Amino acid sequence: MRGEQPPGRVVRDEGKGVWNVYGWEECRQVLGDPEVFSSDLSVLVPEDKRQVLPGNLTTTDPPEHTQLRRLVSGVFTRGVVAALEPRIKELTHELLRDVEPGGTFDLVDTLAHPLPVIVIAELLGVPAEDRGLFREWVGKLLENNQAFSTGEETPELIAQREETMRQIGNLSGYLREHVESRRTAPREDLLTRLVEAEVDGTRLSTTEAVNFAFVLLVAGHITTTMLLGNTMLCLDANPDAMRAVREDRGRIPTAIEESLRLYSPLTVLRRVTTRPTRLGDAQLDTHQVVMAWTAAASRDERRFTAPHVFDLDRENPAHLAFGRGAHFCMGAPLARLEGRLALEILLDRFPGLRRDPDREPEFMPAGHVMGVETLHLLT
Repeated sequence: MRGEQPPGRVVRDEGKGVWNVYGWEECRQVLGDPEVFSSDLSVLVPEDKRQVLPGNLTTTDPPEHTQLRRLVSGVFTRGVVAALEPRIKELTHELLRDVEPGGTFDLVDTLAHPLPVIVIAELLGVPAEDRGLFREWVGKLLENNQAFSTGEETPELIAQREETMRQIGNLSGYLREHVESRRTAPREDLLTRLVEAEVDGTRLSTTEAVNFAFVLLVAGHITTTMLLGNTMLCLDANPDAMRAVREDRGRIPTAIEESLRLYSPLTVLRRVTTRPTRLGDAQLDTHQVVMAWTAAASRDERRFTAPHVFDLDRENPAHLAFGRGAHFCMGAPLARLEGRLALEILLDRFPGLRRDPDREPEFMPAGHVMGVETLHLLT
């Protein structure tokens, strides 16, 4: 992705009208400076055609973003997340209950997808039994949510955008019913917390609460799904690393971090410049779309030795898989906990766990995410 002309770390794509950023330091600069690199891309759209998503954490900047984030930040503190450990263990054992030793199963379908969906659904207060619907809607959403382009509109792009909006509408409509029910029948859950929360003395509107819940539900499970599948794939492809984590479960967190670096679940984050600025060797004008390719940045040879190698002994496996700065993923502690516990239980139950050599793993088709869609394992 970084191109053939070194250093190729900030590259203009004239066809799509965007700047691709592939370098580690350059991506850190983009993600760490919301005053210059805004998350609100609606400024590029004519005012009468803007699809404003109030309450959407991913498209707001500080101070609004900070205020919204504060509403639920207490749910994802390390202490609160740690208290979920017994439930995560219980769910993992339940989901693996029918997997027989000496057999085969799809890790994603059996565990990597349902586990985080159930956890975030229970936190929000929506029925975990509806996870089949979530998977269908989010899967189609990811498949059709193509990278932002300011270039020429094509029938294919228009059709993809329409399909994306249909899936957003399906999930938003579902969440709206639950949000509205909390106004008349509050419960002890995160949706009720959103409905009753206030920002500057004003409660969130139904639309704001729905959009907020939308981000939590989608982001709350898709990253963990990919994290777990990718880590298992990395360990299977590196027998020495697999042997190391079998002998010492304390090395599982390191394996997770290295897999997040090598296979960043979200490969790109979009921003727009608010004023002229210098980025690497490039000069950017105002209202320029910037694609921060975190997956490429995490393989920058200036930052990492042997960047394409999965290395459990890497001295500093720091990555940008969870973002940086104001938009750093607040669900990161939960994703890490779910991944660690699931891997510990998998290795305890199935000492000889390995990939089924007769069934190749399949990756998600969208270019802005990187994770296995199916991963068949032998027990």
